[in-house]
Amino acid sequence: MKLSAQEEYGLRCLLRIARGDPDSALTIPEIGAAEGLSVPYVGKLMRLLRQGGFVRSTRGQSGGYALARPANGIAVGEVLNVLGGRLVEPDFCNQFAGINEVCTRSIDCSMRSLWQAVQGAVDGVLGDVTLEDLTRGERDMRRWIAAGKTPAAPPAAGLRR
Repeated sequence: MKLSAQEEYGLRCLLRIARGDPDSALTIPEIGAAEGLSVPYVGKLMRLLRQGGFVRSTRGQSGGYALARPANGIAVGEVLNVLGGRLVEPDFCNQFAGINEVCTRSIDCSMRSLWQAVQGAVDGVLGDVTLEDLTRGERDMRRWIAAGKTPAAPPAAGLRR
């Protein structure tokens, strides 16, 4: 699986907002400076995130971007779908018919079953991990995953949520 730059940077921008003060908004230049991204690129990402319903924007001197809903209600998979789409789209097989109109394996395709299983596994993990889960530090997140915790489960003692 290969994530696009748009998916990676878009999720990072959203996470930057989630880690900030919930009573204030971040501006595009602030997000860009914090993430090492250009202002025009952050503007593009924020537009996609706003259209996806993840952030709201406020104009004016104290304006900027804030989460449109709580971080624990934003699934990572949902964000990635808005920023770039699924790993395997439903019309995946139609895209690889070669020179034919219909794929030669359209009737009995073991590979289609594999790709659907992979997409199901990816959807399962990314659908369970929320933006709030990603606010953990890397060490805490590694311990949490290694302990076999599912993102919906409460964290082990000593791990902040």
